[in-house]
Amino acid sequence: MKKVVLSLLCLTLSTAALRAQEKTQPTAATSTPPPPPAAKAEDPDAGKFKFKEEIHDYGEVPEGPKAECDFEFKNVGKKPIIISEAHGSCGCTVPKWPSEPIMPGKKGKIHVVYNTEGRPGPIGKTITVNSNAAQSPMVLQIKGTVKAKPQPAVPATPKKD
Repeated sequence: MKKVVLSLLCLTLSTAALRAQEKTQPTAATSTPPPPPAAKAEDPDAGKFKFKEEIHDYGEVPEGPKAECDFEFKNVGKKPIIISEAHGSCGCTVPKWPSEPIMPGKKGKIHVVYNTEGRPGPIGKTITVNSNAAQSPMVLQIKGTVKAKPQPAVPATPKKD
């Protein structure tokens, strides 16, 4: 008798557990996908970058000295642009940006220094600028070629007989 009661109790608990599982898991026919994330509201009056160039070509530069350039821009929007941060795609590319707001109609520049030491070959780096402007993040590029340092001539060692 105990075995029958215990078996019925186990069967009842198993059935209840299965039914609870069925109720919490939606079927494919009744499940609805989550709503898409809300799109970022674009401010029509936001500051807007207008760069003279978004890609700077250094051409061919010698290995050793730092290669520098300025990305000049104008705020063609209706509100000030505040640059919160700018960073290069690697540690060899270091940007410096204005800390003060760039008012509408005013100009600013992002100064970029590329360290050529020990980096012969093609240059292909990006600078990402984060700000409150309409085009944030803004991505700028530098390119060119680093010409390797000439290797010093090693004098020939005379053979000893």
